[in-house]
Amino acid sequence: MSRATDEIDALIAHLARLPGLGPRSARRMVLHLLQKREQALHPLLAGLTRLASSAQNCQRCGNISTAPVCDICTDPRRATGEICVVEDVAALWAMERGGAFAGRYHVLGGTLSALDAMGPEELGIPALLDRVQTEDAREVILALGATVDGQTTAHYIADALAGRDVSVTALAQGVPMGGELDYLDDGTIGAALRARKAF
Repeated sequence: MSRATDEIDALIAHLARLPGLGPRSARRMVLHLLQKREQALHPLLAGLTRLASSAQNCQRCGNISTAPVCDICTDPRRATGEICVVEDVAALWAMERGGAFAGRYHVLGGTLSALDAMGPEELGIPALLDRVQTEDAREVILALGATVDGQTTAHYIADALAGRDVSVTALAQGVPMGGELDYLDDGTIGAALRARKAF
């Protein structure tokens, strides 16, 4: 094999490790980039190079930003007194995509897990408690996954905030819009039943 083929194969292997991509998708992507160098490869390379040197976690909430404090944290319109606690940046981006939340976020970077040595300090829970006080938060919304670790983390945070003048809420869990009961698992139906409200 030639050196060029080795380099192409190495790039395919790197891309194939990315979430949502496999070897076939990575191969198609590399081929497209090589065939469209001026329109696709060079702008992508320039963008990745800039991002590699400037991307960082927001010092306040943990979001990914190119500045020490992200646009969400510096936007005065978002100082609503609401802090939405999410597990990771992907969850923050999903919340933003929906456009339903206008407050600020706190990214934990994971959930409590003894097996993974993830305790409150590793997750920045003390920083969250400080933010609740310094930002005069009226509500902390726990937008964590409906997993055992997610719910354990939510309960830990709720307990840590007990006795403070702040409302602690959680996202409703249950039947999605357009969902039919016949297609839902038992846990989802149970969560929807427990979260029922007046009609």
